Amino acid sequence: MYVCVCKAVTDTQIKQAINEGLGSRRELFKCLGVGGSCGKCNPHVKELLNDHSRNQSLMQNNVNPSILAA
Repeated sequence: MYVCVCKAVTDTQIKQAINEGLGSRRELFKCLGVGGSCGKCNPHVKELLNDHSRNQSLMQNNVNPSILAA
């Protein structure tokens, strides 16, 4: 799905960039150009960043302590 129509950037492209280490809207703007023209995509970009952050936290909290003790 297109998130930024102005720059023709999809959610898949944004997710890939986030997974490769981009962690802010500013970094995504510099790399993909999202959020720089009309700004209508900024809420969705922020949501994608927050979802990724939330998922990372969940994965870190679900580490099996017995594995770490081994």
